[in-house]
Amino acid sequence: MSREDPHDLLAMVFARPREALAAAKEVLAEGRGPYESSIARQALGILHREFGDLEAAIRELRHAVRLARRSGSADREADVLATLGIALLHAGRTRAGLSALDSAAARSGGATRARVLFRRAGARWILGRHAEALEDLRDAVPALLAARDTVWAARALTLRGHVQLALGAVAPAEADFRTAHDMLATTRQEHDSAVAVQNRGVAAFRTGDLPAALDLLEEAERRFSALGTPMFDLIADRCAVLLAAGLARDALEQADGGLRLLARLRGQATRRAELLLIAARAALQSADPVTAMERAGEARRLFARQHRTWWSEHARLILLQAEHAAQAEGTASTDAQAGDSAAWRRLLGEARRVAGRLAGLGSPEVWQAQLLAGRVALVLGKPGVAERHLARAADVRHKGPATTRVGGWLAEALRAEAAGEPRRLLHACRAGLALIEEHRLTFGSSELRALATAQGAELVTLAQRHLLRAGRPRRLLAWTERWRATELAVPAVSPPEDDRLLAQLAALRQAEHLLAQARQDGAASAAALERDRSRLESRVRATTLRTRGGRERRERDDDRTERLLADLGEGRLVELVVIDGFLHVLVCGDGTVRRHIAGPMDRAVAEVEFARSRLRRLAYERHPDQRELHDLGARLQQALLGPTADRLGDGPLVVVPPSTLHTTPWALLPSLRRRPFTVAPSAGAWLRARAARRPDAGRIVLVRGPGVPHADGEIRQIARLYGEAAEIRADGEVASPYGEVTVLAGGRATAPDVLAAIDGSPLAHLAAHGTFRADSPLFSSLHLDDGPLTGYDLERLRRAPHHLVLSSCDSGQMAPVGADELLGLATALLRLGTAAIVASVVPVNDETAVPVMVGLHDGLRRGLGLAEALCRARGDDVSFIAIGAG
Repeated sequence: MSREDPHDLLAMVFARPREALAAAKEVLAEGRGPYESSIARQALGILHREFGDLEAAIRELRHAVRLARRSGSADREADVLATLGIALLHAGRTRAGLSALDSAAARSGGATRARVLFRRAGARWILGRHAEALEDLRDAVPALLAARDTVWAARALTLRGHVQLALGAVAPAEADFRTAHDMLATTRQEHDSAVAVQNRGVAAFRTGDLPAALDLLEEAERRFSALGTPMFDLIADRCAVLLAAGLARDALEQADGGLRLLARLRGQATRRAELLLIAARAALQSADPVTAMERAGEARRLFARQHRTWWSEHARLILLQAEHAAQAEGTASTDAQAGDSAAWRRLLGEARRVAGRLAGLGSPEVWQAQLLAGRVALVLGKPGVAERHLARAADVRHKGPATTRVGGWLAEALRAEAAGEPRRLLHACRAGLALIEEHRLTFGSSELRALATAQGAELVTLAQRHLLRAGRPRRLLAWTERWRATELAVPAVSPPEDDRLLAQLAALRQAEHLLAQARQDGAASAAALERDRSRLESRVRATTLRTRGGRERRERDDDRTERLLADLGEGRLVELVVIDGFLHVLVCGDGTVRRHIAGPMDRAVAEVEFARSRLRRLAYERHPDQRELHDLGARLQQALLGPTADRLGDGPLVVVPPSTLHTTPWALLPSLRRRPFTVAPSAGAWLRARAARRPDAGRIVLVRGPGVPHADGEIRQIARLYGEAAEIRADGEVASPYGEVTVLAGGRATAPDVLAAIDGSPLAHLAAHGTFRADSPLFSSLHLDDGPLTGYDLERLRRAPHHLVLSSCDSGQMAPVGADELLGLATALLRLGTAAIVASVVPVNDETAVPVMVGLHDGLRRGLGLAEALCRARGDDVSFIAIGAG
């Protein structure tokens, strides 16, 4: 610290907090005069306020005020009073905090007064008093600029940007953030510079550029970590971006983690209330209304004690939305169950009041309250009231970020449905889905693109419901396909070369390999290695989430339906559709689409789970009871297909289930057991896979992973089918009239070698243990000699193998995400252009699988398609299915 200017200590607080702490303690230890001691106490107070114990901060700042008074400097006293006022406000002592700030403004002049006004504006912003905040900033900003006080002027511009964002003025906010960022670049204020990067991320988020927002917030976090300064508003900002990206569970976990850290540090009550609010939003978006009500209720009570009306009303909105979701699911509170009509009437009254209050506060989220009021009015059979509220909510469909405009189109669709205007209804649904599609394509991450479809689920349901009532199965198919597995119906975004991601994936494989060894040996290091693996997984996922997307052109839905019917020929495609809890079956073929009803969806789900549980047991039996298998299949078929099973004809069949039914063991159904069939995530994905061209040249690749019983014999027998040599050569090559065969086994089946070999291969067969990760599907993996080969690894391929066989357990499992999307190993490859995959969706008996695999390849060698070859090789096995075009 400069002895010539003791104020350097305050400038050091955010720039170099560790040095500031040491320097402040040094000043106090030296027993300097009241003026310099006041600065040291103020510095300690700020450090405690921002990064530690708030009560300790208030004690230090009160001491600093007393020292300032002893020094006789009115400006010194005013400056400390302003700092104390902010600390009191963060502690929830709103009146005392504002009183201190008002006193500071009255006692100060010149540049000191401008700094005090900036801090009072910050307090008013925290309280949601945006007009008063702008009034203070109108005086503070010019004064600070005139005084050439770069750091404080930049801070004031940053605050003005945040106030404008709260009022929905995104463009002026961006301009203020950009100017502040450029000003701070000329200073040594590392903390403020990190805040500027964070604010650019917030601005990117508000304009809808989520990859840029995630990238900038990640950079800000790295900077704060280097400074050793925890930033709770950064946690809240990241949670908001994760919510917009559809990662509600991630947002809830991060908000809860921030709340735990805040409690440990005895930090700011204001930050606690804000994190509770974002946690409530995340829980609501995660379809957990009970948790949402708990968090929103606590946040609202804290905001009320802090006299933060703006925030309190937003918490009340989340609380009402959660109550609506709970009542709609039949999980409402006891008084609501006792009288549903009374509960709905109360909810309508509350929603209308909140809408009025948010409108008075100038909140850009008022449309959400109007939409809620309109929904509840429709439930109560009050079309006039619903129309008034939905019309106001629909106004946002032409302004604001894409996600907001989608909400406006949803309100317009609900208005049209209530008015009985189908043309207007379908127009609104189409417009809303087009916006989501435009927003979705900004992502390069397959996970984010899949999750982004969730917001369109209700729009699709509204259209489907109308077309079901209208008896138009062909249009019903087109609308179902519009939002089913859309990620797999268009070409994948080519991943950029990213050395950092490749290094992270390699490190993750090494960590997994070491962890497996430690567990096997019972080593004490297993727990630490598990933490390392989790950290590396987080880094891989964070890197992929920030990937930018391309702009693929999608085929029109009506055109796709006509092409589908033409391409089916003598075959049939069965698309299963869930509408209002019932499973409908659309049978496509002979140029027509016919609809049948199978039954309740919950019964179908229950039968699938029952069949899977029985097959898990039977997988360990060498000769499972065929009568039991037949009975299981008959039950499953009745629940999934109903009377449709007798109307499927004799030709090739394609089954397109909703994402929640993709784990069905389809080969168990009696009508499918002895016929060639494929399972596709969508009709569009099937058409795209069917059009994929087999490479003119390339190697057949056979891979044997470690620790798989009978895999060695499996690979050797398949290799002999393709080659005339009796033994595999030492270099792993087999001469074959069908092209060269590469065998990777015995330590040579490493991820880099396997990826290089299967890239562009006409046919690849991987006999390796698999792990399905429902919690993070793209971390599902195949276990190779050097560790796991994940979905993230497969997404790095330039060209996917044309045909792929995965002979391990559950290798075909995919997790439902978004509206009707799927993620897993199979989708990673289908998205890259693999035409067809043979895999299992249930546990496999390794021994009995060998003849099935050998028979499959014998059929392929003789020119059969993948589905036909599997059908002939299957025998009594029901584990494997063909996925894609077969």
